[in-house]
Amino acid sequence: MRADAKKNYNHLLAVAHDVVAQHGVDASMRDIARRAEVGLATLLRHFPTREALFEALLCTNLDELTQKAGELETSNSPAEALVSWFREWMAFAQSYRGVVALMAAAHTNPDSALYASCAAVHSASARLLLRAQAEGTARTDMNGDDLFGLMAALGWLVDLPSFAPRADHLVDIVTSAILPNRSSNNAKKAAC
Repeated sequence: MRADAKKNYNHLLAVAHDVVAQHGVDASMRDIARRAEVGLATLLRHFPTREALFEALLCTNLDELTQKAGELETSNSPAEALVSWFREWMAFAQSYRGVVALMAAAHTNPDSALYASCAAVHSASARLLLRAQAEGTARTDMNGDDLFGLMAALGWLVDLPSFAPRADHLVDIVTSAILPNRSSNNAKKAAC
């Protein structure tokens, strides 16, 4: 990509980040173009679909999230790694209003621009769960799909203003259900 094209691309992403942070995933492509002081056609040349824009916007965040899961996989306690992963996910989910619904829709659609990123998050979640199951601290009657579903459901719930302040408490409740064999002392330490 030419230097000027890369500069324009980065400018569009920066403006899109601000607009989406303010208005959520339903932010208007026209509004993004207007605030970037370019025509809609220019925005669409770089990002032909809303999903393409969100893939570019979220790619770095999702790569960092997946990298964090890799780091957690090597931690000493699989149960604590899973709790930390859940908290990392929740922080990501709260970064853009509506991002969880967007990811949940892309999760099963291989034609989606977000599919690969969602698949990486799903796979990382499943590996962390399997590790905790092998340790004997996580429920054995669930799989990676169940975990991804719980994460998405909780992410969607705390996207609602009335539940956002309770996010940490809700994470504690859900992770306690996933990790019933974890000692209460460990659960209290993780909550701190």
